[in-house]
Amino acid sequence: MKPQTPPQTYRVKSFGCQMNVYDGERMGELLAERGIQPAPEGEEADLVILNTCHIREKAAEKVYSDIGRLVKAGEEAGKKPLIAVAGCVAQAEGEEIMARAPAVSIVVGPQAYHRLPEMLDRAVNGERATDTDMPAIAKFDALPARAKRGPSAFLTVQEGCDKFCTYCVVPYTRGAEISRPFSHLVTEAQKLVEAGAKEITLLGQNVNAWEGEDEKGRRTGLGGLIRRLAEIDGLARIRYTTSHPNDMDEDLIAAHGEVAKLMPYLHLPVQSGSDRVLKAMNRQHTADSYLKLIEKFRAVRPDIALSGDFIVGFPGETEAEFADTLKIVDEVRYAACFSFKYSPRPGTPAATMDGQIAPDVMDDRLQRLQQRIGQHQYAFNQASIGKRCEVLVERKGRHPGQWLGKSPWLQSVHFEGDHAIGDLVEVTLAEAGPNSLKGMVAAAVRA
Repeated sequence: MKPQTPPQTYRVKSFGCQMNVYDGERMGELLAERGIQPAPEGEEADLVILNTCHIREKAAEKVYSDIGRLVKAGEEAGKKPLIAVAGCVAQAEGEEIMARAPAVSIVVGPQAYHRLPEMLDRAVNGERATDTDMPAIAKFDALPARAKRGPSAFLTVQEGCDKFCTYCVVPYTRGAEISRPFSHLVTEAQKLVEAGAKEITLLGQNVNAWEGEDEKGRRTGLGGLIRRLAEIDGLARIRYTTSHPNDMDEDLIAAHGEVAKLMPYLHLPVQSGSDRVLKAMNRQHTADSYLKLIEKFRAVRPDIALSGDFIVGFPGETEAEFADTLKIVDEVRYAACFSFKYSPRPGTPAATMDGQIAPDVMDDRLQRLQQRIGQHQYAFNQASIGKRCEVLVERKGRHPGQWLGKSPWLQSVHFEGDHAIGDLVEVTLAEAGPNSLKGMVAAAVRA
């Protein structure tokens, strides 16, 4: 490749989970340290980073489509952007990307993006650069101080996965489970609050697998970390995602009843209501053990909102086993859910299992599942009418004078008044729809 002019502007396109959003933000902060600024809306960037997700089917093909669009847009604009592919597709298929897509200058995995600046130097000099090592802690140690963000911020506390669910590529693309040091997390959280964050969401592939030593050298889990973060002045709300049922301990459950800043919301994926399917998935929990966990959370926090993940059409799933999934949805009464059709990921055990389900059967099951989930979500919102709660203002609404924010139960709430982004506004929830609520301002703003 020929040497290029150093980029002045960048754009990061992040796909997939909140951890990818966090990683995208951090890559932006690395570039900002070099004086490279976000490209103005509507303008082509000098450097485009495709921060990819490998969870869904045809993820790699979508990357190549995006690369083609970027090349075409650059030609039409009379400029040739530097293209970097980051994230889990880069980790899994980095060599193939370099072979198939000559327009790509940089391939960097999710544990190596702290080395993006030096890779960029190499790319500017005409050298294609690839880095898919997995030094996770080294990555965090090398990242710059947090930049100013909105009122809600992500904080990655744990990365990787040791669970090896038979359908999932995460252990291969993110590596083994590692926990960031307690003191590093407290410091980063404090800096986020100083930069304006009122709410912090703790992130991890299995966030409740986090463990470390507190300031007194005592071993502690996620519950202990949450209790310490709750002591930070100016931090109003704490959330965490995504949890695994097998990593849930009594202290974290108790924290939901004892820590006022920990919001009454829990995302706890179950994936299926069938014990046979769960065993085939290597989930290592049963439907009954999952439901007993839910009972414990509701005992300490009766108003807790629950969300989950479901996969329909896993190899061998029968209609009766799918009915077990509908049954667990009815028993839990989720406030929200993510649901997907099973898609075989190359290299995973499930991809070669017998009993692959026909696409039309999966389509039908997903439609029925989502209809049932939607009924419970709407019922949860309806049951919220009349509640008085604080809403964190995140952005302006569609209409003049309208604002949009999140309730403690992670519901979208719109309301009117003289407010600002980052305010905590006390409202009475007055009207409910399937996906959002209307609030009436009940008290003065707490900035």
